[in-house]
Amino acid sequence: MAICVEEVSASLVREYLSRKGLKRTIACMDEEHPRTQSSINNRSHLRQVLHIEDLYRANKVRSSPLRTLLEIIVKYHIEVHNDDKMACRSDETDSLQSAFVISSLDLSPTKTPSQKNESNLEHSTISFDSGDRIKLRSQDKEVSTSQMAVFSLDGERLMGHSETKSWLCGSADENGQSNTTSMHDNSCFTMNEPEKKPPVNELIQRRQLNRVRRGMMAGPITSTIQESTKQRQSRKVGVPQLLFRNEEEELRQSRNELPGNSLQQKVLEKSSSSATETPKNLEKDRQDRNNRRIVMSKTQPSMILSEMVLDDIDDELPEIPKMSFENTATARSSHTPRPIDRHTASELKLVLLGSSLKCFTPEWINQGFTFSEMHDLRYGMVQKKAGPCGVLASIQAFILKKLLFESKTSCNARLQHLRPSNATRRKCLVLAMAEVLWRAGEEKQATVAINTGRTLFTSSRHYKSEGVLEKISCFTVDSITDLQLLLEQHIEQFETGELGCLLLTISAVLSRSVDKTREDMDEVTTTLIGAHGYCTQELVNLLLVGQAVSNVFDGNMELDSGNTSSTLLKGIKAHCNIGLLSLFEHYNVFKVGDYLKNPLFPIWVVCSESHFSVLFGLQGELITNPDKGLEFDLYYYDGLANQQEEIRLTISVSKSSVSCQNVDGDLIPPLELCIRTRWKDALVRWNDTEPIL
Repeated sequence: MAICVEEVSASLVREYLSRKGLKRTIACMDEEHPRTQSSINNRSHLRQVLHIEDLYRANKVRSSPLRTLLEIIVKYHIEVHNDDKMACRSDETDSLQSAFVISSLDLSPTKTPSQKNESNLEHSTISFDSGDRIKLRSQDKEVSTSQMAVFSLDGERLMGHSETKSWLCGSADENGQSNTTSMHDNSCFTMNEPEKKPPVNELIQRRQLNRVRRGMMAGPITSTIQESTKQRQSRKVGVPQLLFRNEEEELRQSRNELPGNSLQQKVLEKSSSSATETPKNLEKDRQDRNNRRIVMSKTQPSMILSEMVLDDIDDELPEIPKMSFENTATARSSHTPRPIDRHTASELKLVLLGSSLKCFTPEWINQGFTFSEMHDLRYGMVQKKAGPCGVLASIQAFILKKLLFESKTSCNARLQHLRPSNATRRKCLVLAMAEVLWRAGEEKQATVAINTGRTLFTSSRHYKSEGVLEKISCFTVDSITDLQLLLEQHIEQFETGELGCLLLTISAVLSRSVDKTREDMDEVTTTLIGAHGYCTQELVNLLLVGQAVSNVFDGNMELDSGNTSSTLLKGIKAHCNIGLLSLFEHYNVFKVGDYLKNPLFPIWVVCSESHFSVLFGLQGELITNPDKGLEFDLYYYDGLANQQEEIRLTISVSKSSVSCQNVDGDLIPPLELCIRTRWKDALVRWNDTEPIL
């Protein structure tokens, strides 16, 4: 399996959040970026993919090992960067003949300083003691500040111990660089006069500030043990602050500060004085800093790390990016996902497939609502294989309704609407699905099924798992606006995702509810997905009219079953927005009622040879004008037929009602027979298009 960089990155972030205990953040991430089969849930596997086994083992032997893989990687890159930086500085030093060696004053006359340095300082380190002295620790002994001096490589004494201390402990200049860096930058090195020893508190502040700049500390720390116990509480108030030079000036002006006062020094002064502050004052100070947070400008090209002040942050969720619809944040916060449990999954399989031990076919699992890229067919959806054609044709019909008839335009303008942009057709898909689900929920509420990418429950003896229903969570909304917002937020799962058709079908059943879906049918044992994975009439009716009734005639029909009992057959209750034409009516299997045959818009789902497609016109007058003496065009689209060009049919309905019975029935295309169930004895011209037999 190919390794996806995005999935590995997401897994690395999830490992960090999990080790840090940020559960709410993980939940938000799983919602925004659901786990997939490519996600890595094993830390050992993740280390192998990232090739950091050596780093992980080296971290484990440390006295204070890092807990997360992300921290190990970041620490490694910081150390590599620092090594490269030190190597560059070493090269500059050699070129300027300014390299220094720290040695002691009591050197033997028989040894040069460089030799002494070679013997005693090969493994030496420099550190600060509890006071203001510098200590040099080596393998043999510990040398204090009073025994130190600085020599050049040729053995000439350059500085005594007081000058050495001033050089090593020099404070940062206004640009955030230490005095050491400034001396390296000068081509001619000039010794400064011995400085007065700074106070202890000021020296400590300088050390902390330098560590912040070098990345050794996350920010200012307090100087009391009591403050460490308040660290967790302070995280709930603090927020990240990114301060740049130009923003410092604005902040100084608002606070009437002098330009010479550095913001970092202000923070350190506040840190050193926090030992005497009360918890109330600390809370007030953090709240003030929260209110003064400065948001980075979009025009700022990059961040200056040396000018950054970091503060503790909590696991609060980040701001949600604005969607194209309004009030998205409100809709998300007011509706929480509810995972499908095993019982609900079993009930769904019973009404969809007839048994909880059956599985969905690959034709259903791999089908989404993907649009055609053919120039004349950009409004149409592409069907990969036979099976979910009823769902695709129903949604296709509602998309055409949104494209053609929900704006006051002429017939010629509607023709241009059949070549929509990507944004327009995606918006129409959202609105079409919302209309279908809202009607299934009786215009009171609707449920949207979303694939989370992770298994939410396990299979059992009475339920066969296949990785579909086990990964679904549901959102229930009580307004059409929230429904549209929710669908647009997850539209990629329907449009490009593999489970698009299944997710919409499950959403329609849950919006209607499983119990009401069964009550709609003439027989409770009827399924929505029939033999060979085909859509049944009940599923198409659920999408077209919001009820999974088994018949297409008008109203209900009661049949006398004998013995004073009767059977109720349920049909269509009212006029529909989208119509239906069926080849079964031509064969006298059943009759389509006027509610479906004469819809409110000239768009029909066509059932022919157990396959569903779409027939539509651009003239709304087709529904209101008398049938006799008409000539008009209808457009036909079939997403499964690999259609390459627009199919325009010209329909002629003569006044004399000339019969077409003399024509051989085997040579008449089935689509024409379906059309004649609506316009009797109509003549159909295919306009140089090859008839579909």
